[in-house]
Amino acid sequence: MAARKQETAPAAGPPAAVKRTRPAARQAAVTTRTGDAGYTGLLGKERVPKWDPRPETYGTLDEATSALGLARAMAQQERVREIVLRLQKELYLLMAELATGPDEYERSPLKLTLDHVVGLEALSEELKDQVKIGTQFIIPGETPAGAALDLARTIVRRGERLAAKLYHDGVIGNAEVLRYLNRLSDVLFILARYEESQAGRQSRSSKA
Repeated sequence: MAARKQETAPAAGPPAAVKRTRPAARQAAVTTRTGDAGYTGLLGKERVPKWDPRPETYGTLDEATSALGLARAMAQQERVREIVLRLQKELYLLMAELATGPDEYERSPLKLTLDHVVGLEALSEELKDQVKIGTQFIIPGETPAGAALDLARTIVRRGERLAAKLYHDGVIGNAEVLRYLNRLSDVLFILARYEESQAGRQSRSSKA
C-alpha cells in the first residue's frame, strides 16, 4: 500500500502589506444656513444684522482684498506681488479685529498696532524713491495690474470712511485702524504708479 503523501504548508513569508487609505481632509462647511434670516455672527457670541456697520465695514475690506488678489495675479513684478500679498494678510488681520465682538475684544490678539502703520509709512517712502509721483490726478488703466491696484485703493477709501464712522460712534476704539487705512490707500496709489513705470508705461494725467 502506497504511503500517503504528506501535505506541506506553504512557506511562511512576510505578511501582505495592508493598504492604508489616508482619511479625507475635513472640509469647511461653506453653506451653513446660519445667515438665512439676515444675521451674521461676530467673533464671539454676538450676532448682528448683515447690514450692521461692522459687517458692512469688514465686508468692504474683503472686497479690497479680492481686488488686491486680482492685482497680484496680473502684476508683472515679483516685488509688487510680494507687497500685495503682505497687504492682503494685514487686511485679514484688520477684518478679524473689526469682526471681534466687544465681549471678546480685550482678550483677542487680533489687532492692528502702530508697527503696522509705521511699516506702511516706510514702504511708502521706499517706493517713492523708485518712481516719480506727479501732482496731477491720475486716470487709472495704463496696465491691468495698475488698474486693479487703483480699484483696490478706492475700495480701501470706502472702507476707511466706514471705519471712521465706527470710530466716531464709539463702536471701535483703536485709532490705528484709521491711520492704517489712510496709509494703505497712499501705498496702493504709489504701488500702482510703480507697476506702470516698471512695465514701461507712463501714468496718464487727468488734465485735459
